[in-house]
This record gives sequence, structure tokens and C-alpha cells, in this order.
Amino acid sequence: MKKKTDDKRLKEMESTKALASIKFIRLTGLLYLFVILFAGFSQGYVRGTLIVPENTVKTATNILHNKGLFQFGLTTDLIAFLLDAVIAILLYKIFKPFDKTLAMVSSAFRLIAHPAIGSLNLLNHYMALKVLENGSFSNSFNTSQIQQISAYFMEAHHYGYLIAGSFFGVHCLLLAILIFRSNVFPRVFGGLFLGAATGYLIESFGNFNFPGYEGYTALIVGVAAALGEVGLTLYILIRGTTESYRDFKRLQL
Repeated sequence: MKKKTDDKRLKEMESTKALASIKFIRLTGLLYLFVILFAGFSQGYVRGTLIVPENTVKTATNILHNKGLFQFGLTTDLIAFLLDAVIAILLYKIFKPFDKTLAMVSSAFRLIAHPAIGSLNLLNHYMALKVLENGSFSNSFNTSQIQQISAYFMEAHHYGYLIAGSFFGVHCLLLAILIFRSNVFPRVFGGLFLGAATGYLIESFGNFNFPGYEGYTALIVGVAAALGEVGLTLYILIRGTTESYRDFKRLQL
């Protein structure tokens, strides 16, 4: 009798684990959607609207006249990076049964990319506003010089973003391999993440070594990320996971 009770309890625990794994996938998709929205708002709308390339006067004016929006952009970026730390752990949990070491390395690169480098890089975003607001700088620098200092902070933020992007590109590459090796998501997303990895790495290394093509590399990343990251997020929210993965979980029960 005791053995039957123990077997029943063990089966219930295994069933709970299998359901939890599916829930991890759903939660990952939901958090990924928030990251895309928050990070897209910060980079695409806030900085894309307020920062005018090679025009320090216009940029400084935009930042000061839209102080609330500029600060909110930092906030939404930080929220996205905090959520990304959770996503990194969830992805490790999802892919751990297929290749524990590769899943760990992949998640480590994601944690270093935005939760670590990206978060610290927000200091440059913050300081670009503070130097414009701080009246004491006027005792040592004229208005033009202060605006230039602010522009340097925004340029530093841009290059910090590229450094984070190189780590994220490696994460996408490893995630693509994990998708190919597992049956969690359709393999087409492995190919799309391979494209996203290529885009991020081209932008990061290309902008540092071959300046002048930033517009092209940004376009490559935009298209690649939309197909890979946005595509996978929508798939998770709509379908969750593949039928074969569900069958795999049922067989574990």
C-alpha cells in the first residue's frame, strides 16, 4: 500500500514538473514581449527621436525640452534589462535537458550582454542629461562645450550598446544551436536566430572597425531581430511549443 502511495506521489511530482516546464516557456514569451516593447521604446523612439546625429546643439535642446521622456527612456531600458536577466534563467531551464553546458554558456552570455553591460551603460545615458542640467559646469565650460560633453556621453552609450550587442550576438548563435538540437521550437527559428546572431555581430564589430556604415548595419540588425526574436516571441505566445515537445513531456510522466 505504501509503495502504491509513493508511486502515485512520484507521478504527481513528475506531472507537476512537466507542466512547470511548459509554463516556463509561456512565461518566457510574455517577458520577451515586454523586453521588445520596453527596449524598442527606449532605443527606437526616445533616443531615435531626441538624438540628432552630428548635431550636438539640436540634441542637447531636445534632451532638455523633453527631460521627462529622456528619463523615462532610461527607466524602460532598465526594466527591459531586469526582465532579460529572468529570461536568461528561464531559457537555461528550458534547454538544460538537451545540453546543460551549452544552455548555461548561452544564458551566461545573455546575462553579461544587457543585464550587466547594458545596465551599467545606462550611466552614460543618465550623465548626458546631468551635464546639461548642472549649472556649475558653466563656471568652467561654455554652452557649446557642455553640449559637446553631453554628446560624448551619448556616443559612449552608443558604443556601450554595441559591446553588449556582441555578447548578445554570441547568445543568439548558441541559442540557435540549442533550438536545432532540441524539439522545443520549430527549427526554422534556429535559422532565424542564426541570422539575428550574424546581424548583431556584424553591427558590433563592423561599426567599431568600419565606421560610416552604421545605417546599413542597423538595418541588418532590425530585420534580423524582427524575424528571429519577434517571430519566436509571437510563436510562444500563440502556440507555446511544438507538439513533439509536448509529447516528449507526456512520455516523461
